[in-house]
Amino acid sequence: MPNVRYLNDRKTDRSAANRETSPSNDSAAHERGRQAVAPWEIPWQGWKDILVRTYEQFNQDRLLAVAAGVVFYGLLALFPAITALVSSYALFAKPSTINDHLSLLSEVLPAGAFDIVKDQVGRVLAKGDLKLGTAFVGSFLLAVWSANGGMKAIIDALNVVYDETEKRGFFKLNAVSLAFTFGGLIAVLVAIGAVVALPIILSVIGLGSITDALFRIGRWPLLVVMMLFGLAVLYRFGPSRRSPQWRWLSVGSVFATLTWLAGSGLLSFYLANYANYDATYGSLGAAIGLMIWMWMSTIVVLLGAELNSEIEHQTAVDSTEGGGKPLGARGAHVADTVGEAKT
Repeated sequence: MPNVRYLNDRKTDRSAANRETSPSNDSAAHERGRQAVAPWEIPWQGWKDILVRTYEQFNQDRLLAVAAGVVFYGLLALFPAITALVSSYALFAKPSTINDHLSLLSEVLPAGAFDIVKDQVGRVLAKGDLKLGTAFVGSFLLAVWSANGGMKAIIDALNVVYDETEKRGFFKLNAVSLAFTFGGLIAVLVAIGAVVALPIILSVIGLGSITDALFRIGRWPLLVVMMLFGLAVLYRFGPSRRSPQWRWLSVGSVFATLTWLAGSGLLSFYLANYANYDATYGSLGAAIGLMIWMWMSTIVVLLGAELNSEIEHQTAVDSTEGGGKPLGARGAHVADTVGEAKT
């Protein structure tokens, strides 16, 4: 797969101003959170530095273009991923019922984009037998491997955000990306299972007329929790670096989750009420809407990673797993250097 890294032409070594090696003796350093051991210990002055640097790095890393590259690979991976999803679903339930259980997607995807997903599900179902067998296993593994290309593009983009080059070998990199791909499939299956199971459980315990309301409200916290966990895992294990401690991933994960939910809702409203892509692009209008939604989603994920990287860059304390290592020996660029003061 071509490397997205070419979009990032700046040097990974920053200026000497970015490397404070003894901030503990500087009273101003304390005001900026140079000795913070968690994001919530950083004072407001430090947060202003973080926000300014995040904005600057967002532009310098050309994340809008990087996200567009990820969308390209994501589109190539989308239909194999749907095939793998339907095949996995067929192991536990009647395949023809999956369309009825994708209602959660209809509330976060633009209408045209959801129609594309639903149509592809229909095409997979139309092929017939999805029972477990040699042919099934072979086609499933091929679909997962194809979908894996989109995940590797995201990992490559995270390396851009964290100023890292890919140091993992072919087998380790593919093992990591395949783990994320399988994890994504499992997450979607769990979400679909919750959509199916929650109404049944609520009916059994006799909640009567409030069952539907509880179901409609309850699935959103489930989606939020799944996204928070998924993004934190992606930010921790995606970049090619020593893993950061979990607490240094919390802010970006929360920001990306809430921003994605709000952005998806607003984009769906805009596309449904104002944008008439069918008039401009004809039969490709729905595909354009899907691409814009994927682009927005990728930007949000990368912006959350950029925010995490600059939060980690604000402290001189070791933010990597294990801790206690000096600057320059931590195996991660943003942990081995200290971000420049901006205000």
